[in-house]
Amino acid sequence: MIFRLDECLLFPDPALAEEDGLLAIGGDLSTERLLLAYQNGIFPWYSDDEPILWYSPHERFVLYPAQLRVSKSMNKVLRSGIFRITTDTCFNDVVAACSSVKREGQDGTWITDDMKTAYAALHKAGYAHSVEIWQDDRLVGGLYGVHAGDVFCGESMFSVVSNASKTALIWLCNTNKYQLIDCQVYTEHLESMGARMITREEYIAILHKTIA
Repeated sequence: MIFRLDECLLFPDPALAEEDGLLAIGGDLSTERLLLAYQNGIFPWYSDDEPILWYSPHERFVLYPAQLRVSKSMNKVLRSGIFRITTDTCFNDVVAACSSVKREGQDGTWITDDMKTAYAALHKAGYAHSVEIWQDDRLVGGLYGVHAGDVFCGESMFSVVSNASKTALIWLCNTNKYQLIDCQVYTEHLESMGARMITREEYIAILHKTIA
């Protein structure tokens, strides 16, 4: 059953989501609603021509920072010093890059203009963060996401040179700030770095424990 949201700041139980994870439709992208969503394992995912869609997948693709695997070749890249790493210095630029970089097998992006505005507000409130990767003073990669307790909910990442986005993820894992990084969408390269599937129940239990 798909629930229709109104102005009330409520979400249905994530366990009631459809097989594809779709839980609810409608509502808004206010900071308060987005925080409530992330704190309960729910996130928005929709295109410009759709209403706001809220998902809570039955499985989550996650990375435990303590289980991060870094290849020998990637360690060599990290030691080389070819990248400079910053955080929260140009959040909006990272989001814009994530929305514009071409991706294999995708015609467009789910990062709508309304989403950019909403996540900029989350960043201003201190809940959304970016990691930036620089090469010769050029922004060449990065990622952004939302923290809920000690869980970092990754939203998107981009790279215009090899290994830039991997560098951002490795840096994030090595900050020791987070017990879990929610990668949302399965990719082979994230799996090679140690990411794996867990159930929604496992994910929400970790989420609520770190928030508490």
